[in-house]
Amino acid sequence: MTALILAAILWVALHLLVAGPWRAGLIRRMGEARYRGLFSGLSAVSLAFLIWSYGQAPYLEFWPSSQALAVVPLVVMPVALLLLIGSLRRTNPTLAGPDMMLKDSLPIQGITKVTRHPMLWAFSLWAASHMVANGDAATWLLAGAVLVTALNGMASIDRKRTVKFGQAWQEFIGKTSIIPFAAVLEGRQHVSLRDIGPWNILGAAVLYALILAGHGALFGISALPMN
Repeated sequence: MTALILAAILWVALHLLVAGPWRAGLIRRMGEARYRGLFSGLSAVSLAFLIWSYGQAPYLEFWPSSQALAVVPLVVMPVALLLLIGSLRRTNPTLAGPDMMLKDSLPIQGITKVTRHPMLWAFSLWAASHMVANGDAATWLLAGAVLVTALNGMASIDRKRTVKFGQAWQEFIGKTSIIPFAAVLEGRQHVSLRDIGPWNILGAAVLYALILAGHGALFGISALPMN
């Protein structure tokens, strides 16, 4: 459990400090491309440490698992996977990489009409749903670390993109929302099935089926409550 606590702290510190207040100074010294490479490498190592230590941690129960609670991720994960797949497009300005190629033109296309942070919402929904379904300390440390950094990342990315794009990003914010569908409900945006993407829906469905089929082999527990 000590290793998992350290891994969770490292993961959170990396995203709240290295990608936060330390970022500007590191970019000045290293350049943005080298900084991004370093951050990506550290994130990969930190994530591997987090997953490994989770596998080694003892089971300390807050509340017993139940079939009712196990349904929560079953319902939430299709939405999370749809947001994740929809976020993977080169015109998504909140995705690291494409933002380096975008200039003053920030297209509002596809899933960004639902939320401008689709990938971070996917991680947040995964984390929150699994924290509900699994009332043990190890899961809460792992998923809680992901949830904290994902939620913080939404505001953090908005701050960084405001510095990078200035008024163009403010206009982008004005036409989109952090909370899914908030801009649509407020009349600032319109979303159609084409924006959600039939291929995205199909991809999310296939990935969801694969996860259900392989969850037991990969994680030692079936995703289906009745198993």
